[in-house]
Amino acid sequence: MNKQMSLQEMVGQLRDGMTIGIGGWGPRRKPMAVIREILKSDLKDLTIVAYGGADVGMLCAAGKVRKLVFAFVSLDFIPLEPYFRAARQGGELEVMEIDEGMMLLGLRAAAWGCPFIPTKVGLGTDVIKFNPDIKVIDSPYDDKEWVAMPALKLDAALVHVDRADVRGVCQIKAPDHHMDDWFVRAADKTYVTCEEIVDASAFADPVEARSVFWERNFTTGVALVPGGAHPSSCSPNYGFDIPHFQEYNASAKEGGFAAYFDKYIKDSSEEEYQAKVGGLDAIRKLPQPVY
Repeated sequence: MNKQMSLQEMVGQLRDGMTIGIGGWGPRRKPMAVIREILKSDLKDLTIVAYGGADVGMLCAAGKVRKLVFAFVSLDFIPLEPYFRAARQGGELEVMEIDEGMMLLGLRAAAWGCPFIPTKVGLGTDVIKFNPDIKVIDSPYDDKEWVAMPALKLDAALVHVDRADVRGVCQIKAPDHHMDDWFVRAADKTYVTCEEIVDASAFADPVEARSVFWERNFTTGVALVPGGAHPSSCSPNYGFDIPHFQEYNASAKEGGFAAYFDKYIKDSSEEEYQAKVGGLDAIRKLPQPVY
């Protein structure tokens, strides 16, 4: 079985109005090559579910997002993603703003086929006040109340990984794989970009197999895109591109997203985009963040 696809084929399977989950975390291991391809497409009216970074900001700036389900949208050292901030302050988005843990529970509920998961998270907070779709329920076993975090069912998930084989076995060697496996399990289809395509035998080693977090039947398509997480990081391969993020952040006040899009993405292949930011060798030399 060979699940290899091009970026164009992946985006060609997405449809207007879909609910799409995006893996990664802020400026870490985002499937940015797929995001750039979506930006060049006619897709619109998307519901995006993400622990957001520039992926969310770019999609908002391009007018692709109707609704956003998020716990945060940040570039870490730039606390608020600039284009998300503009869209949020301008009232351009329908939003479900929730706690990081509530997001995880919503993905788990979808993965497990449950309508909701009860939790104490959110009780007594404005999360409930400003999200009327999130209900508070009585426990059938005692007199306590619980938040019923609804399932976040996804039509598609987009993730970036270190290595994959053509069958759809995917490996993440970073110290933290974030919630990518739950995005995958919550989705009807999953499209993966990777740094390297390897032979299936690479995962026969038990040490390597421990970095595989979902079964290959959950993977719909795989695209080989080394450097495809840029400008976000892909540990242990490369860190995030701080100078590029600084330029991106400044563009929100100096020319707007159209200027950034025209310079780096419009009419450019992924290879041409990477050449504009210094090339794959330069991406691979980006230092890892230290915390």
